Amino acid sequence: MSGLVWPSAPVPAERGDEWRWALPTVHDASRVRMDLRARLAHPSLAARSTEDAREGLLLVFEELSSNALRHGGGDVQAVIVTNAACWLIVLSDEAPESPPRPAVDRDPAFGGMGLPMVAQLSLDYGWAGGPGRKDVWARLPSGLEVASVPRPRSSSAND
Repeated sequence: MSGLVWPSAPVPAERGDEWRWALPTVHDASRVRMDLRARLAHPSLAARSTEDAREGLLLVFEELSSNALRHGGGDVQAVIVTNAACWLIVLSDEAPESPPRPAVDRDPAFGGMGLPMVAQLSLDYGWAGGPGRKDVWARLPSGLEVASVPRPRSSSAND
């Protein structure tokens, strides 16, 4: 196992809509992924975000939930906070003593490439351990278009 560990950092305080799920088993991860895909396909969200951003969120959810269930275990919880600037995804498990360890120099055939992919797709990422829990998080671009605020015209623009 590699000695490389993801950066330790508290979960960012993002405000926005929160989506929450419990993941007691691997089968629940599939159910939640389908629910997440349906939420991302809702016309109000799909019309404003990019397909790349939505697919990135699904990939990151898949990787982080799979890792939480395989390497963390216990009571696994998923939270996604959505706002115009970003999507914050947090997977929480009951293994605070097991930080995420990205695979380095491993043959991709043996797996373990998920954390480097999550890091590449993310604006920021990290993990935080607490009493009996570990949160692994990633902040991704939402792809949501932020309404531009019209700038006042300067007097020289009217000349």
